[in-house]
Amino acid sequence: MPYEFGEEYDFPLWGNFSYSSSPLQASNFSFQSGYSGTVRYNFIMQHYLADNVDSDFRGSGSREPVFAYSHNFGEILSASVMYTIGSIQQPVMRYLTSTGVVPLQPWWTRCYGDIFQMINFHFNDFSMIQQLAYDFETQLKSDVDSYYSANMAMVYSNSTPSPSPVYSNGSQGNAMGTDQFGNQYIFDPNTAYGFLNPNNFSNIAIPDVAEAEAYYSIVALSARQVMGAYVLTLPPTGVCTNNSINISEPLMFQKEISSDGNVNTVDVMYPAMPFFLYANPELLKYNLEPLFQNQEGRFYPNGYSMHDLGTNFPNATGHVEGNDEYMPVEESGNMIIMSYAYYKFSGNAAWLTQHYSQLSQFADYLLQYSLIPGIQLSTDDFAGQLVNQTNLAIKGIVGIQAMAGVAQIAGIATDALNFATTAVNYFKQWEYFAIDPSGRHTLLSYEWRSSYGLLYNTYPDKLLNLGIIPESLYSMQSKWYPTIAQIFGVPLDNRHSYTKSDWEMWTAATCTPETRRLFVNGLGYWLNYTTTDRAFTDLYETIDDGSYPVSPSPIYFIARPVAGGHFSLLALLRAGENSQTGTGLAGSFPINSSQALSAEVYLPTQASQDLGPVTTGSETAPTVLGVTSLVGYDATDTTLSTTTSTSMSTSSTFVTSGSGTPGTVVLTTPDSAMSGADNPSTALPAMSSG
Repeated sequence: MPYEFGEEYDFPLWGNFSYSSSPLQASNFSFQSGYSGTVRYNFIMQHYLADNVDSDFRGSGSREPVFAYSHNFGEILSASVMYTIGSIQQPVMRYLTSTGVVPLQPWWTRCYGDIFQMINFHFNDFSMIQQLAYDFETQLKSDVDSYYSANMAMVYSNSTPSPSPVYSNGSQGNAMGTDQFGNQYIFDPNTAYGFLNPNNFSNIAIPDVAEAEAYYSIVALSARQVMGAYVLTLPPTGVCTNNSINISEPLMFQKEISSDGNVNTVDVMYPAMPFFLYANPELLKYNLEPLFQNQEGRFYPNGYSMHDLGTNFPNATGHVEGNDEYMPVEESGNMIIMSYAYYKFSGNAAWLTQHYSQLSQFADYLLQYSLIPGIQLSTDDFAGQLVNQTNLAIKGIVGIQAMAGVAQIAGIATDALNFATTAVNYFKQWEYFAIDPSGRHTLLSYEWRSSYGLLYNTYPDKLLNLGIIPESLYSMQSKWYPTIAQIFGVPLDNRHSYTKSDWEMWTAATCTPETRRLFVNGLGYWLNYTTTDRAFTDLYETIDDGSYPVSPSPIYFIARPVAGGHFSLLALLRAGENSQTGTGLAGSFPINSSQALSAEVYLPTQASQDLGPVTTGSETAPTVLGVTSLVGYDATDTTLSTTTSTSMSTSSTFVTSGSGTPGTVVLTTPDSAMSGADNPSTALPAMSSG
């Protein structure tokens, strides 16, 4: 029996698989389900399928059931067939409300109706999806070009750059050369030191690599990975909720893929933030809203922000005992910064003011503990606890400064003054504790002189122009990072040789153009040479072959939504900065001002149209950069055959409405039989009319 709202190995144990096809240009189209040996033998002997259904429900281990399609094109020399495959969970989340835990339906049910209408619509929507994907890619390329366009007039050296040597990690001799900017370098491919300036032996960016091209490769690989971690749901109905909740808007839930499996992990949402600020800030609001609903509903007993909304996705059941992972400064700072950033990029002052009470509670905690956080975990919890982490403390201070802006928007002048004054005072003390006496760099932990780390939590200050971090600090760090860089990037901190790609891109956005290029080209170089063999990881070694870290077992961070952090430069572009801004404090936001962006979000081709499907109760779905996430158009009446199966794949039923009309194959279990409107055979006629 399927285990509803359960997962195993990051895979859902409930719901359906769908497989869809249609005759298209085939002269004969047939289908069949049944015992694999029989179906395959008969097809080999007869060259067609029997268009019948095996009604013997059984597990996959007993006379292995299969379902099959056959497209016979006869004498046609060239033709094509389209298949779609989907994984569908309905309901999709469990959610804690004042009346108990309730199931939430996916947002697509409001847009497309039942599962069969949705599958049919999805199949016929292929050409529109192609167009919208093309529009997004075109916009992405254009925006990367816009960010780097200020560099186009840069004067290049008259010297001819040397061909870039290949990193061999042990097979070649030393090389010397000149990069495209006229900078000399030495490179030993037998080490992981990277490309070194022969005068001071600090690193320079990977030579003969265009930074804009490297950056486009990074964000192009990241976009789909980010969105793949989220589901949109209808808000709960028929429960006692805050009257200010907008039931016409979706809730958005994030899965912390591969590393923990939590729901809406605050310190995983935080690094993903730049993607949403760039693409569509409203999605960030939808993601934050469930966290506010839980804590404002008094389901969480602690005065600081919760770590996540549930231990195991898709169970957004909170932590009523307050025993979630203890990261109070981390998560309280994250919630304030994300909420204020959403306002700055959307101008939605009403939403920000609505949550002022909860945000001020988080800020009160930061007032007490951000300057001297003691022994706490940061978001990099895999590295362990550490006393008075410099980067954690500055997050709290930046969060307090952001809270001054929140108070200003809420019209509470006394709070705004208190938060702003405290942030300035704390920063002065932080400089004394956090900067090495040499004045060359910040420390990983207060007064630990041999330590260092990526100071990525200064990025929100630069992005929002909060004015708490002076340009001198950004410049100091920009000079420091090249002295500790490796072939594949700058280590996260001095405790390990691994790094995190999201924090590298956050840090890069705070640096001079030369140091930023070191970060960006290093990550692009790693993409070409890494031995990692799974989806884009955000945690990898900067030395050797760029593999997954081993401590003592390999750590596989795979396909995580923190790849949204790679969009740090494009978020800066939205805020009015470009590649030449560097450590300067410039952009569309006046310094230390609560002014929000006034410009409308630009839309790609066709994105201004209502792309909602022409069906009863349809609504236009949320958009990314104006591109509709659940897009649609008035589909033609196309014959479609669809196969749906439970993810348990324990037994099978084949249901069809007959030859020449849309058909459906459903695999399910004897114990999960459905009746009435939930039965696929009774729901099928609604699909036949499409």
